[in-house]
Amino acid sequence: MDELYRENILDHYKRPRHFGRPDEFDLEFEDTNPFCGDEQHVYITLDDERRVDGVAFEGKGCAISTAATSMLTEELAGKTREELLRLDKDFVLELLGIDISATRMKCALLGLKVVKSAALGNAADWEDEGAAGNPALERDAL
Repeated sequence: MDELYRENILDHYKRPRHFGRPDEFDLEFEDTNPFCGDEQHVYITLDDERRVDGVAFEGKGCAISTAATSMLTEELAGKTREELLRLDKDFVLELLGIDISATRMKCALLGLKVVKSAALGNAADWEDEGAAGNPALERDAL
């Protein structure tokens, strides 16, 4: 079963969904993973009812960071800003479907942090501080 999830992660990494900067957007935020330098910038458009109508992202990062953000963008349509703020790390970890080590936790959760920050209009706290270490040493884990 892990192999299916790994293939899905690699697919989202190689062909991220909703990738690129849209011409128009209502909310945006960008941030980096201080441990490894992954960067994500999320753009959200809202409809007349203030629900997510579109979402896109750009940036660079490891397979886990890019795939997690790509997968997350597929789940946001129709949500309110309040619903975005209620998303938690377990939501993202379930999307990934594999165990994430403590040193890779910030990689996995960067997209969630950026989405929540966009909904807030300022920087959100990290859901999980993860562990100090160099995620680059684990990049071959997939």
